[in-house]
Amino acid sequence: MKHSLTHRILTFMVLFGAVTIAGCCNQSDETNKHTDVTAEDILSDPINYPAISYSGYREITRDSVPSIPELKEDMKILSAMGIKIVRTYNVYLDAVPRLLQAIREIKEADPDFEMYVMMGAWIDAKNAWTDEPERIRDEDSPRNAEEIDRAVALAQEYPEIVKVIAVGNEAMVHWQTEYWVEPGIILRWVNHLQNLKKEGELPESLWITSSDNFASWGGGSESYHKEDLNELINAVDYISMHTYPMHDTHYNPDFWGVRDDEADLSDMEKIESAMQRSLNYATSQYQSVVDYMESLGVSKEVHIGETGWATVSNEFYGPEGSRATDEFKSARYHELIREWSEENGVSVFYFEAFDEKWKDAQNQLGSENHFGLINLQSQAKYVLWDEVDAGVFDGLTRDGMPITKTFDGDIDSLMNTVLVPPTDAEIQSKQEEE
Repeated sequence: MKHSLTHRILTFMVLFGAVTIAGCCNQSDETNKHTDVTAEDILSDPINYPAISYSGYREITRDSVPSIPELKEDMKILSAMGIKIVRTYNVYLDAVPRLLQAIREIKEADPDFEMYVMMGAWIDAKNAWTDEPERIRDEDSPRNAEEIDRAVALAQEYPEIVKVIAVGNEAMVHWQTEYWVEPGIILRWVNHLQNLKKEGELPESLWITSSDNFASWGGGSESYHKEDLNELINAVDYISMHTYPMHDTHYNPDFWGVRDDEADLSDMEKIESAMQRSLNYATSQYQSVVDYMESLGVSKEVHIGETGWATVSNEFYGPEGSRATDEFKSARYHELIREWSEENGVSVFYFEAFDEKWKDAQNQLGSENHFGLINLQSQAKYVLWDEVDAGVFDGLTRDGMPITKTFDGDIDSLMNTVLVPPTDAEIQSKQEEE
């Protein structure tokens, strides 16, 4: 299923039409003997253990929790794509306990089925999500202890499935103004979990981390360079960092746009140049975290806990903004970051498996609702068209619907939605207006 998109871009420029995208993930020809598979095995081998972020909510609110049959549908779809580990975000709702039960039941029916979980435990500052005027960054929300306790209980109940616990999601990055905490809060819970491992209450092979923005791990502003962060880097089993070039096509677009010396390139060449710079931007943020870690004399694995590219936006990233969001660019970023992942042995939890509409409930065309590889109509986006053609999803359904292609598989219709990034001059003008 592996193809060269670069070659196909050239084909498109000649034929004005037929571009397809590389397959999502490689699958091993051999049946995996996965009884004793560990987090270290999984994260160090992204070719055989492709990773993805997953929630599975279908409705406009998370009050409607996916059922076990719905979760089984999703796991079978992801498994058909070659995915072997999913990342979740909290355990205070019932979605993750149900997910773990669903995976176990599938495995009981089919011992060859293989799926693992990087389980998130949500962490908030004291007074987050309340009417209190002040968020107390160096104190726990009362719910944090309950969240950690439930994560521990689930890891104990499902040791063959839960391979990583991530303490907090973007819980240390300062632009999460509602709930961010100082790194000392994360450190305390990471140490608590590491102590449970030493005491035999959790499996020794269970890896503990926190999943956060690259800046929170020391790769950005020196304002993050605190002793508690340094201790946290020593305490985790590996670093899980996030990078989002798509967001920074608006917030920090130095790498984006059409350069002055690219004016004579074809539209497809302009897009490809911008996408290559997007990859370089992401990998430079990854390297900035590695560099900071090594400056402390620490040597451990660093993996990407989140990166992705939305396909729709009516705000910062769409036609009136940076012109970044469409299915072609999303597919190209997916291919580039997956190739880099495999070449460098770095696990990438691609964000995300399926579109979800609760994230921006008031604006259904907001980018946060459209990061999935499959939309809410059970249509595989361009990134997975080859898989549909290959019959990967034959016999599988989501919410009673078979997996089909977006745009009815019409490449010309899809390409009509693809916009060339703005020029450097246009970007500068937009910034001045703001």
